[in-house]
Amino acid sequence: MKAIVISKLLKTIDELEVDQNAPEPELKENHVLIEIKASALNYFDILQSQGRYQVKQPLPFILGTEFAGVIIAVHPTVNNKYKPGDKVFGYGEGSFAERMAVNIQNILPIPDGMSFEEASGLSITCPTSYTALVIRAKLQKDEWCLVHAAAGGVGIAAVQIAKALGAKVIATCGSNDKLAIAKKFGADYGVNYNDKDWQKQVLQITGKRGVDVVYDPVGLVQASLKFIAWSGRILVVGFAGIGNNLEKVPTNLVLLKNTSIIGVYYGTYQKYDPERVIEVWNGLFKLFSEKKLKSVIYKNAYNGLHNVKYGLKAIANRETYGKVVVIPNGGRDSKI
Repeated sequence: MKAIVISKLLKTIDELEVDQNAPEPELKENHVLIEIKASALNYFDILQSQGRYQVKQPLPFILGTEFAGVIIAVHPTVNNKYKPGDKVFGYGEGSFAERMAVNIQNILPIPDGMSFEEASGLSITCPTSYTALVIRAKLQKDEWCLVHAAAGGVGIAAVQIAKALGAKVIATCGSNDKLAIAKKFGADYGVNYNDKDWQKQVLQITGKRGVDVVYDPVGLVQASLKFIAWSGRILVVGFAGIGNNLEKVPTNLVLLKNTSIIGVYYGTYQKYDPERVIEVWNGLFKLFSEKKLKSVIYKNAYNGLHNVKYGLKAIANRETYGKVVVIPNGGRDSKI
């Protein structure tokens, strides 16, 4: 089996190689065996390959988390919940491979009319953004919501979900091209955070009131305190923009503005609050069916596992938008 196996921690993404003889996945209790049709790439894949992610995997491991594919075998304990031939998406360790075994609690059926490519990037980005805005921040109609890195995977999902909730959405991105993408998918205003006066621009847009909710997958909490409204909420979703240096937030500003800083780590919900996971996906499937939310894929999918390194480098260099996808065996996928 072909797969990207991390046998030692990498210094650079250029060191990624495809193992032509990777071990076949083991079909354990409550697991299904999946032929991977498409895998989505994430910034944290880079961190995991270098041992810098908050969850450390024991070596060796197969890189990759999000996927979509077809079930080719089931463990007897699965009973009749899933069967060979079912088209599913989900997450688990080792999606940069031809095949992987996944616990059934981590997969869901692909919605009708959605391609494998579109479905491959749903399992983390969409529920993360929904959990952040709906459950943690309780974003309300007509509130101001600012989304940092709004053209990225979680960002573009957050823009769409915030609009579906009736919020007024300000997108921030590092280029005008990305701002155009964010506006295409629902952002009302766009601000380039490379502008020297970008924080003042945000305040001007809101009539100097400030924003009620900040969605931050980058690491801009301190900068966002300059334009957060009184009693506003800042959602800490990730740290993609700050390398190895975590922010030190001035708590005096947190106090004076009555600000709530809210952590969002969707990956822990299955362990600590599994019923909430069901609630989140019911809400997301409703948005999909109402055409208020769609999967956004960066250009064409990369063909072949050997191109994973190039996709990850593009993410690291902030060249991408939406979800970056690789087809393990090459060739673009059609609608199912």
